[in-house]
Amino acid sequence: MTGWIRACGLDDIEQEGARRFDNDCKTYAVFRSAIDEVFCTDGLCTHEAVHIADGLVMDYEVECPKHAGAFDYRTGAAKRLPPCINLKTYPAKVEAGEMMVALR
Repeated sequence: MTGWIRACGLDDIEQEGARRFDNDCKTYAVFRSAIDEVFCTDGLCTHEAVHIADGLVMDYEVECPKHAGAFDYRTGAAKRLPPCINLKTYPAKVEAGEMMVALR
């Protein structure tokens, strides 16, 4: 696993919100739950490569803004069709008010 890198400030994401994060020619989505837990997944829907961080976030799920498929952003599991391939997830933590991710 690589070292931890800064994705954004924790306050840059609303509770039950998401933000796009790009690193090394790849896009990711970072999430903040209603109780300030943080998570990171691949940034594109596995159905049609739409930026998942643009979708509705609620109750540990993110809805794809294009076809309303949904993923559990904690595990990456595809929860509602049309996507049937899970998102890859990455470790995330908060350190000194900064959201940090470990990209492997």
